[in-house]
Amino acid sequence: MRIILLFGVVLSAMVALYKWRYKLMNMILAVSVLRKLGVMITMNMPAIKNKILSNMFTKTSTNG
Repeated sequence: MRIILLFGVVLSAMVALYKWRYKLMNMILAVSVLRKLGVMITMNMPAIKNKILSNMFTKTSTNG
């Protein structure tokens, strides 16, 4: 019985986090220390870092 209750609570928390994910992300990113920490963590991940840096430093051609 305890496991079913625990599963229900965890599932409810996951649904709530999914439902309000953008509001939660905006609240977290509004705090400068947490924003800097998030950037530091993501820039230490090679796949994300390479994708971001390759998009930032590619030349774009303007036709016109």
